[in-house]
Order: sequence, then C-alpha cells, then structure tokens
Amino acid sequence: MKTLFLLLISLSCNAQNKNKLDLKSKLTPLQFYVTQEDGTEKPFENEYWDNNKAGIYVDIVSGEALFSSTHKYKSGTGWPSFTRPIDKKNITEHEDRKLFVKRVEVRSKKADSHLGHVFTDGPKEQGGLRYCINSAALNFIPKSQMKKLGYEKYLSLFEN
Repeated sequence: MKTLFLLLISLSCNAQNKNKLDLKSKLTPLQFYVTQEDGTEKPFENEYWDNNKAGIYVDIVSGEALFSSTHKYKSGTGWPSFTRPIDKKNITEHEDRKLFVKRVEVRSKKADSHLGHVFTDGPKEQGGLRYCINSAALNFIPKSQMKKLGYEKYLSLFEN
C-alpha cells in the first residue's frame, strides 16, 4: 500500500512538472513569473494599467473570464484595478502574509494562476473593493472579438 501511495505521488509530481514545463514554453518569462511563481510586475510599466477599451480580461493560462472593462477604474496604483470580478466563481481568494502584512491574494479558479490582490480601498459607491491585478496574468478580449472568441455570454455586460 505504501509503495502504491509513493508511486501515485511520484506520478502526480511528474505530471505537475510537465505542466509547468509546458506553461514555461507557452508564456513569456514575466507571465510565468507572475502566474506560476506569485510574482508582481512593475506598476505603470505593464500592458493594461491604462487600457480604456471595452472588453473583458481573461486568465492568460486558462482563458477563463475574470474581469470586465465595465468594472475597471483608475486607482492611481499603476496596475489594472477592478471593483469586482465578472463572476466570483471564477476566482479564489486566499490569505497572503508574504510581505509580513495580511493581504488577500486573488487566483483564477481553473488554472490556479496568481492574479494579484484585493483591497478594501476601492470606490465606496461600487462596493469598496479594489481588485489590483497584474496585466501579465491577463489577456484582453476586445468587445468586438468576444462573440468570435466564444465569450458572447458576457456581451450583456456592455448593455446600458
């Protein structure tokens, strides 16, 4: 029984290592660092901090829909900031004390990608949350491409 258990652990570790190697070949070094090693990109020097186009932001690894431009706002932090996720079921939140301060880490549900953190200093009139997310963890899907790329169910976010 113990041998079977050790074999299963070994197979699981080998599969995880293969998945990491596959991801390393598909992602840029920064994307891998952010999503797989819980890294943080530089503020004001990332792709989406000042993107004002209509569309949704999806996990760079799994493609799961995470945030909408309709919930994005300028927080002045240098990272994309959102008042809420598109669907809370697509993210997980975990206590993070890596910087010796209690924070709440945000990860994607399917791929378990590190996305960033959520803080309670967002716009009060929109719930008071600020999802501070790394651009390197995201892929932006413009509204005009959402149907073509299979995200048509989120087009209702852009109806007034």
